[in-house]
Amino acid sequence: MKTDKPDKAEAKGGAVADRRAARRVKETVIRGIAVSPGIAIGPVFDTTEPPAEAPRRSIAETAVDAEKQRLAAAVAASRKQVAKLKMRLGVLPEEAQEELEPLLDAYAMMLGDSRLIRGARKRIESGLLAAETAVADEADAIADVILAAKDDDKAGLRRRAGEVREIARRLTRNLTQNPFRSFKDVPEGAILVAEEVTPADAALLDPARIAGVATEEGGADGHTAIMLRALGIPAVLGVHGLTEAARRGDQMVLDGAAGTIALHPTAATLAWAKDQVGVYARERTKLAKLRRLPSITTDGEEVELLANMEIPAELPLIAQAGAQGIGLLRTEFLFMNREDLPDEDAQVAAYAPIVEAMAGDPITIRVLDWGGEKEMEALAAGVPSQTSANPALGLRGIRMLLKRPELLEAQFAAILRVAGRAPEGAVRVLLPMVTIPAEVKAAREVYDRVARRLRRRGEKLPEKLPELGAMIETPGAALAADAIALEADFFAIGTNDLAMYTLAVDRGDAEVAHLYDPLHPAVLRLMQFATEAALRLRMPVSVCGEMGGNPRLVPLLLGLGIRCLSMNASAIPRVKQAVRSLDIGDCARFARRVMEQSDPARIRELVDGFATGVTERG
Repeated sequence: MKTDKPDKAEAKGGAVADRRAARRVKETVIRGIAVSPGIAIGPVFDTTEPPAEAPRRSIAETAVDAEKQRLAAAVAASRKQVAKLKMRLGVLPEEAQEELEPLLDAYAMMLGDSRLIRGARKRIESGLLAAETAVADEADAIADVILAAKDDDKAGLRRRAGEVREIARRLTRNLTQNPFRSFKDVPEGAILVAEEVTPADAALLDPARIAGVATEEGGADGHTAIMLRALGIPAVLGVHGLTEAARRGDQMVLDGAAGTIALHPTAATLAWAKDQVGVYARERTKLAKLRRLPSITTDGEEVELLANMEIPAELPLIAQAGAQGIGLLRTEFLFMNREDLPDEDAQVAAYAPIVEAMAGDPITIRVLDWGGEKEMEALAAGVPSQTSANPALGLRGIRMLLKRPELLEAQFAAILRVAGRAPEGAVRVLLPMVTIPAEVKAAREVYDRVARRLRRRGEKLPEKLPELGAMIETPGAALAADAIALEADFFAIGTNDLAMYTLAVDRGDAEVAHLYDPLHPAVLRLMQFATEAALRLRMPVSVCGEMGGNPRLVPLLLGLGIRCLSMNASAIPRVKQAVRSLDIGDCARFARRVMEQSDPARIRELVDGFATGVTERG
């Protein structure tokens, strides 16, 4: 006879199902890379995209013309798509428009007569490769050259390599007729989960509808991250195992500042997240207001906050951050990804829009910092190969430019011509990798000679030539700073290289990276020596390495006497917030205490303790 009471097997099965259900709803916290701050609460919407890949394929010699036509058609289609993306800019927030427009312009340039397209055509002709294979090989070759450059700004190198690969993916999709991803079906308030989101994908996101973004791939310094920050969408990238753990409809709490996501959040986590949404909104409003406030300490000492810049596409971010100028304009972008050296006119055309956009705000242009370890095709063609068992100690920076003065003369001439169009004193010139006073003296002789030649030619130059400064980024330069100060007009302390050379540590080498420490007492003493040498002559001195963009280190730098900091644009609001909470007298006493220490661990304790105290008082 049948009863309503379940038998033992059914009861056991039900208990197992209940335990499985409990496991499914248990809160799971996964860590990734903090990319765009903010709290997002909402259901997961997972999206995938067919890979932009194609099998390697060769062609017969008779098919070369047809394959080149396929490539041309894909280029034309890609240009139309980029143009459509550009038309959509009007519906995005102003910050996102300012970030995306230069990026789309860069995409359009790469879809013109660029090295990528020329190289792909050449591979079709000489290598008898299918168009998609030729595009992939050429893009990989260009990206490898970019990433191999030994530059302090690894983020910038990765961004440039990513731009090349993004255009290659777009061309491949058009060549293979693979569909692009669509975000039309993402429900309002959802958190987008994907393996990867490209910058072009980010341009299609509506910040009014998308609560947050989480991906398995990506990092904090790529164009996608920049776009998501500009859009104001909370995001965590580089979350390993994300697409396996998250399912469409799962509830998620995403913390873009901490770099964490919580799947199936508990009631306590949800309550905390809702509270933090309000906290973050107030903090964002507070930082936004800082943009127009002066960078001044509580006792009235002004601190100049400038931005480092590697490529023109960063100009909108610099404006948004409220930078007072550009403290380090790297000019290597002019020499990368090209087969010929940029002449004087080409360099004028590159610098002029930047100077014009800054509207009289100061700009420090660093002349080319290149050596035997940097693989630049144009320089490899124009400069005999320099081989060295230790490239970082070889012919680089000002050493190479003095060895090949025609490069230095062309760059000086372009900078002087652009300075003639700017307000007096707006442009300065910076020499990289200085180690002895004679290098500055020799460079100034070239500088003055170029100026005389330009004036004879009838070019308009400033009545007083732009100041000529020296990078202090080697122990030798720091220890000889008092003598170098007699030849230079200003100092810029490059803390990244200074720490590397002082400690004999390559941050890119995993075996020794843990030894890299800018708070090592030897590094700090060299910085102090160089700063004091400049201050004795009442000469401007700035910090333009990563230390300058760290709010926790600002009290120490101010205490050492530094009043000008140059950093990535995104760091400026928080550094300004730190400056406005500090008293110079307190900073000076703190710096004296730090400089008495010989243990890096103790120095870090003091730095953290002082920063915490300032935060609590603020």
